[in-house]
Amino acid sequence: MTSEVVPVPDKDPKDWITGDEPMTGPQESYLHTLAQEAGVAVPEGLTKARASELIDRLQARTGRG
Repeated sequence: MTSEVVPVPDKDPKDWITGDEPMTGPQESYLHTLAQEAGVAVPEGLTKARASELIDRLQARTGRG
């Protein structure tokens, strides 16, 4: 029996219940990696939602998405 993977639709970060909380440690680490590759600075005090949006933009910019 094979199990089928059903894709989960992405929820807009603006609609996250916890989106206003500070970004997580893994988000911060990955964001700094992407920012270094893209040659940009990471703004201070990002929320989870803003960090997610920036990660998406930097992934597209660096080809890691």
